[in-house]
Amino acid sequence: MIVTRELRKTYPAKRTLFRRSGGTETRAVDGLSLSIPPGAVTGLLGLNGAGKTTTIKIIATLLHPTTGTITVDGLDVVRDARAVRRRINLIAGGERMVYARLTGRENLWYFGQLYDVPRATLRARIDELLELVGLPDAADTLVERYSRGMRQRLSIARGLINQPAYLLLDEPTLGLDAPIARDLRAVVARLAQEGVGVLLTSHYLAEVEELCGHVYVIDRGRLVAEGSPTALTAGTRLPHTVELTLAEAAPAVSVAVGALGAEVETGLDAEGRPTYVLRSPDDLAGELATAVVRAGGAIVRLEVNPPTLEDAILAMAAPAPVS
Repeated sequence: MIVTRELRKTYPAKRTLFRRSGGTETRAVDGLSLSIPPGAVTGLLGLNGAGKTTTIKIIATLLHPTTGTITVDGLDVVRDARAVRRRINLIAGGERMVYARLTGRENLWYFGQLYDVPRATLRARIDELLELVGLPDAADTLVERYSRGMRQRLSIARGLINQPAYLLLDEPTLGLDAPIARDLRAVVARLAQEGVGVLLTSHYLAEVEELCGHVYVIDRGRLVAEGSPTALTAGTRLPHTVELTLAEAAPAVSVAVGALGAEVETGLDAEGRPTYVLRSPDDLAGELATAVVRAGGAIVRLEVNPPTLEDAILAMAAPAPVS
């Protein structure tokens, strides 16, 4: 298991040509404690600047923590960095993680040797990964000729070259076409089933809901919530929105709708039919339909929009301090 305890990362105040250091320091990660188990996909979510990428880079041994500890299967990421790197790998969308002057195959061969993958198995492993990410026909083309999506697919193959016990995914589907992103999600799910521990950050929250059994939500480097995507959404008590359209006006309907205790907006649609929009922490669709029919209303349209994980993340993010 990957375990972080009271993790902090602080950057000193920036120095400029006209101002010496002396301003306030920046605390990117602030007392963060997480557990990433093997055999599961764990999410790390938050708005831009929440500290997600910094946290992943510390786990990946690319940054040193200011204070706190991180262990990977009992190995300390600072003292045992070389051993930790053999057990993990990182895939980060939007960052250059392969060499443009090498071909796709040469990149994988190079990184395979860095990870001491036996040469007897490396060639077969490279062919397998190139097939997995849909690049067998571009294997011997220089990466500088690849599109952005092709480079990201090659980065995914690079991240799997050492068959890591733990895979750190920082926006891995950024820039990928929908079919390739779907294939990557299937690969991630399969890896977890095979025992790999995965830590995932993503702005595509449908991706998180599909893959993650447990999610940590951070804001300004602090943990603000954790749980399953369903539990996090339910716990915010954000409103369900129900949109109702009637065939024609029915005076008793307004009284029945108002008795449900929800926030109600009324109006007319493009065809002049009466509409109601209800907002409530509870899903009132069933009660609403029953009440409308009993009041003599004829329902043309009834649509329920429950709160999303994105709504929950936004609600959990504290307002920025006034400077």
